[in-house]
Amino acid sequence: MRALLTVYDKRGIDAFARGLAELGWELVSTGGTYEALRAAGLRVQKVEDVTGFPEMLDGRVKTLHPRIHAGILARRDRLAHLEALDRHGIATIDLVACNLYPFVATVTQPNVPFDEAIEQIDIGGPTLLRAAAKNHRDVIVVCDPDDYEPVLDALRRGGADEALRRRLAWKAFAHVSAYDSAVAEWLWPGDGFPPAFTIPLELAQPLRYGENPHQRAAFYRDRSLAATGKGGIAHAVQHHGKEMSYNNFLDADAAWNAVNEFPAPTCVIVKHTNPCGVASRADLAEAYRLAVAADPVSAFGGIVAFNRPVDERLAREIREFRSPLDGETRMFYEIVVAPGYTPEGLAVLKGKSRDLRILEAPQLARGGRSLRQVGGGWLVQDADDLGPDDVAWRVVTERAPTDEERRDLAFAWRCVKHLKSNAITVAKEERLLGMGSGQPNRVKSVEIALEKAGTAARGAVLASDAFFPFAWNDAVEKACQAGITAIIQPGGSLRDQDAIDCCNKYGVAMVFTGVRHFRH
Repeated sequence: MRALLTVYDKRGIDAFARGLAELGWELVSTGGTYEALRAAGLRVQKVEDVTGFPEMLDGRVKTLHPRIHAGILARRDRLAHLEALDRHGIATIDLVACNLYPFVATVTQPNVPFDEAIEQIDIGGPTLLRAAAKNHRDVIVVCDPDDYEPVLDALRRGGADEALRRRLAWKAFAHVSAYDSAVAEWLWPGDGFPPAFTIPLELAQPLRYGENPHQRAAFYRDRSLAATGKGGIAHAVQHHGKEMSYNNFLDADAAWNAVNEFPAPTCVIVKHTNPCGVASRADLAEAYRLAVAADPVSAFGGIVAFNRPVDERLAREIREFRSPLDGETRMFYEIVVAPGYTPEGLAVLKGKSRDLRILEAPQLARGGRSLRQVGGGWLVQDADDLGPDDVAWRVVTERAPTDEERRDLAFAWRCVKHLKSNAITVAKEERLLGMGSGQPNRVKSVEIALEKAGTAARGAVLASDAFFPFAWNDAVEKACQAGITAIIQPGGSLRDQDAIDCCNKYGVAMVFTGVRHFRH
């Protein structure tokens, strides 16, 4: 039996080769792998001694030779294949251990020269893996150092069975596929969307079930170049609590993306992916209390997110805070997520509940993409990264907003961006007072938001994720009559002038952004 060993990642290769040699296998190797095995005291043959042809073109051509690939691809159950090998003096290769040049690690570094990146595109390695995986009934293919010991165990017990061989073949094709998708992504020259693309996904963890108990589910991480190093909830570290569920990931993602929308220290509380409490304060403990107060009923059982590290004082506030509704019920949460925790803060927070999931997450970088599945296809779009500082506001009413109203309009606009459409937020002094979301008509979202805000709506501001189709005796006038003093919206309705006239009648300031924030 003969094994071809040619790896870039040399973790464990000497122990694997030694195990094969002890089982009587002949070893063939290339370049750096050959030198590593020789240094380990192993008897190994150079691949050029097999091919009769030297490595050439700075190592671009090593194993691309019939004496290698015929030895891998020949079917042992076909006499014609074996006779062809015999005629040409070619011996079979029964195991291939190969992993690939670090292309992704290279091209994700800053300012990598094109020629340097090109040289990290592996040719011989994928060819070996594909050949061995295709002929896996006769050839064991190993692309992951974690599989070295299981393979040796199988060989010591008499050989690799069909199930192991097929699993290793699947793994090799998946490895090559992900590698090739990264190369294709990197080579795409356009700024738009390519005519075809592949996203490599890596299983992060199986989940107990999906949105509902009868649905199977799993969580995968995006390994595309576009997502590499960009942060996000997929890269959170869980410090404590029960394992994450499907719905936990959705809610945690919504909370984390929302809280990082705000430049000031902020707390966001999310329920069913909708922010139900938001407040910005220099004192995060105060921000937390105000966020809960926006809707204590919805906050109970929700996800709490902070955009600053959690220290001991804040952790104690989270652990001990009672519901504003009765002053007695201790608030319960599924998840707390923050960019970091002091050791004391983490210890205190762990004491709240053995089930509380405590996540530490890197912020999701701007400039990403968004994908959603529809029946038989996918929708791809740029991420909605625009905030109030990225667009020009246009005051369209006789009265311009005050500095305080401008501050609160920006806050309300950041909030409304993360609600399900039709979305309305009412805010004052950088705290959310009420929100209406997911309604089929905008006026109902306004009514819900005003109802939640109650008498606090008087003197507050209102944000809408899209334009108002009607104004008189509708959403805009209802907001004005409730005491709203300033409104921010995209504009663009055929009846924009009605909205402007209505605001002017009530002395309300209105700002158009020209940017819509639908979220379906």
